[in-house]
Amino acid sequence: MIITIDGPAGAGKSLAARRLAKQLGFRFLDTGAMYRAVTLAGLRQQIDWADTGALAKLAAASQIELTDEQVFLNGEDVTKPIRSFEVTTLTRHAADNLAVRERLTGLQREFANNHNVVTEGRDQATEVFPTAELKIYLTASDEVRAQRRFEDLRSRGEQVTLAEVLEKQIQRDARDQQREVGGLRMAEDSIEVCTDGLTADEVVAKLAKLAKATQSQGG
Repeated sequence: MIITIDGPAGAGKSLAARRLAKQLGFRFLDTGAMYRAVTLAGLRQQIDWADTGALAKLAAASQIELTDEQVFLNGEDVTKPIRSFEVTTLTRHAADNLAVRERLTGLQREFANNHNVVTEGRDQATEVFPTAELKIYLTASDEVRAQRRFEDLRSRGEQVTLAEVLEKQIQRDARDQQREVGGLRMAEDSIEVCTDGLTADEVVAKLAKLAKATQSQGG
């Protein structure tokens, strides 16, 4: 069974998906971490972000591995470095690169092959797993999402302001929605869940209820 959780940045997808997968005994696939890993590789190589071919070549040569808790780039644990504000700001270059998307989409499908998986991202229901048994679109208001991201960054030692985070989020939302391939949009058969005013436990409980109902319907 595949459960997709799509939605805008800051909606709480990663935490909800990770905890839901653990509760159900499924594998957890953090697709955003893959794009962040490619971006980190580009930063380290001081790549010209305008050179789409060079970035695609770097992505093809990079070994990216995920566990439920860690992200590895060429054998190195990069779980923390990929969450920096700089990587977050530059990840759009990897996400907008069609060759990079093709490479990572293939890895995502390999990860889910013959497994029960909870996967989160922007295009999981629409592009990567269009036949997923349960599709969820997780969202929240702009202010709530920005506040969550701000608190997360500050907890990691990043020196940013809430205004900066909100501005970057607005820009990112616009890019995600306008992207021709892998753009942010809700699939027609997705179930929308707003997380405003809900604790993490309440969100997971709501998603688990949907998952169990879907499993029951499937026999």
